[in-house]
Amino acid sequence: MSKKIVKVGDIDCGSDQLFLISGPCVIEEESLMQRTAEELKGISERLDIPVIYKSSFLKDNRSSLKFYKGPGLERGLEILQKIKQDFGLPVLSDIHYPSQARPAAEVLDVIQIPAYMCMQTELIVSAAKTGRPINIKHGQFLAPENMIKPVLKAVESGNEQVMLTERGYTFGYNDLVVDPRSFYELRLTGCPVVFDITHSIRKYGIPSADPRGGTRKYLPLLSRAGVAAGVDGVFIEVHPEPEKALCDAASQLSIFDLEEFLKPIIEFHNLELKYREK
Repeated sequence: MSKKIVKVGDIDCGSDQLFLISGPCVIEEESLMQRTAEELKGISERLDIPVIYKSSFLKDNRSSLKFYKGPGLERGLEILQKIKQDFGLPVLSDIHYPSQARPAAEVLDVIQIPAYMCMQTELIVSAAKTGRPINIKHGQFLAPENMIKPVLKAVESGNEQVMLTERGYTFGYNDLVVDPRSFYELRLTGCPVVFDITHSIRKYGIPSADPRGGTRKYLPLLSRAGVAAGVDGVFIEVHPEPEKALCDAASQLSIFDLEEFLKPIIEFHNLELKYREK
């Protein structure tokens, strides 16, 4: 398929400019969300990298009923709407049920389909019919070349504004591995390709608040490898105090480390573009 540009606010996702999807894993208290948005806005302006603000109003795949799931649809969308108004950032969140698609589309600039649910037909069709851009995360269980199937479900429902996000493939039990061949296969769909760096270091089966639940030491390596493989955007969950985060505490990056973390990534992206043009 020919390469598509997905328009998200003023951002041309899939153009030569690297873009960033970032924010806390799950929506927490409003002041924390605002603080994170303010920092992201500043980083976006200083590094000239477009930012889509991401946070989940509901994490419906937590491994225990005791774990925080988020504020829910109504309150979550209220917080995201305020961030959108106050900082001018487009916003993204996931939906888990077809009934959430229409109300979510009234606020969200991008509707995300969780990796575990990337083959759920009614979910994708409902999201597609809103007309909003869709970010479909690559299921940990699915060969990358098979991601064309959910893409076609969206396209055949009348929506070609689709992005795909790589977040690692299940390798053995409770471990994820990012295969660079996946970026190549996902690009063949014609959709902009995003690399979800922080989710790819999660260790499943271990609570996300446990320091063993993520391997941050691999973040620089994986980020540079993915960008060198030719992705269009990067997905990095951030938090002012990751160790206190209510979800994915072991894998989120400190918002105050993000700017320096991004600088070599942007350089790698620009270098990859030069080789791509030859």
